[in-house]
Amino acid sequence: MTDLVLTEVRDGIMTVTMNRADKKNAITLAMYDGIVGALAQAAADTTVRVVVLTGAGTAFTAGNDLVDFMQNPPDLNGESPVSRFLAAISTFPKILIAAVNGVAVGVGTTLLLHCDLVYAADTARFSLPFTALGLVPEAASSLLVPAMIGHRKAAELFLFGDQFDAARAADLGFVNEVVPAADLAGHVAAKAARLTALSPSALRLTKQLMKSQTPAVAGRMKEEGAIFGELLRGPEVAEAIGAFFEKRKPDFSQFAA
Repeated sequence: MTDLVLTEVRDGIMTVTMNRADKKNAITLAMYDGIVGALAQAAADTTVRVVVLTGAGTAFTAGNDLVDFMQNPPDLNGESPVSRFLAAISTFPKILIAAVNGVAVGVGTTLLLHCDLVYAADTARFSLPFTALGLVPEAASSLLVPAMIGHRKAAELFLFGDQFDAARAADLGFVNEVVPAADLAGHVAAKAARLTALSPSALRLTKQLMKSQTPAVAGRMKEEGAIFGELLRGPEVAEAIGAFFEKRKPDFSQFAA
C-alpha cells in the first residue's frame, strides 16, 4: 500500500483517502494499485461494512496524473493498474460512499458512477474533459451517463467538457446531496454509521440487484478501453498534453475530421 493512499478502519467503516494534496490528488498508477488493494482488503475483512472514498486537502482528485499517464500509457483492457481499478470499483460488493471534498476531474467524476452514495461539498467542481485531451470517456461512463440523464445532456457534458458545480451535479444525479464543506466529513460519517447498523446481507444483495447491469458495464469498459488506448498513443493526444504543459490551447486544426 502506497502512502499516497491511506486507509483507516473504525467501527465497521474503512476510509480510503487519496493522499496527494499538493497535486490535487492527481492519480498515479501506483495510487490506482493502492486503491485496488484497499478495496480488496475491505471486501475480505468481515468487520468492514462500508467504505468511504475521499481526497486529502481541498480536492477530491484532479484526475489522472498526466506525466505518469504518458510515461506509462495504460492498457485499459489488459492488466494495468487502471484496468484493475475500473474492475475493482465497478464490482466492489460492499457499500461504497464517495465524499467529494473538492475538484473532481475526469475519472474523479466517472468513478462516482460506481459508488452507491455520493455526497459533495458545496465547493466541489466536476468536469469530463476527455475531448479536450483528444480522448474518449472511460469507466463505462459513455453507457451510464446517457442512461442516467439522457443523450442530449450527456452529450453536452462529454463533448464540451465544461466544469459544473455541486448543485448541478446533484440535479443531474451524480451526487445524492450537497452540504457545506466544513460539514462533509461529519455528514458522511453519520450516513456510513447508519449503514453499519443494517443487515450486511441485505445491503450486499440489494446492491447486487441494483447492479445487475454489470455485464453491460464490463462490455462497455472493454469497448471504451480499446478506443481510449488507440487515441492515447496517437498524435492528437500528444498535441493536447503538450499544450496542457505549455499552458496554451491545443491546435487540432492540423488533424483531419
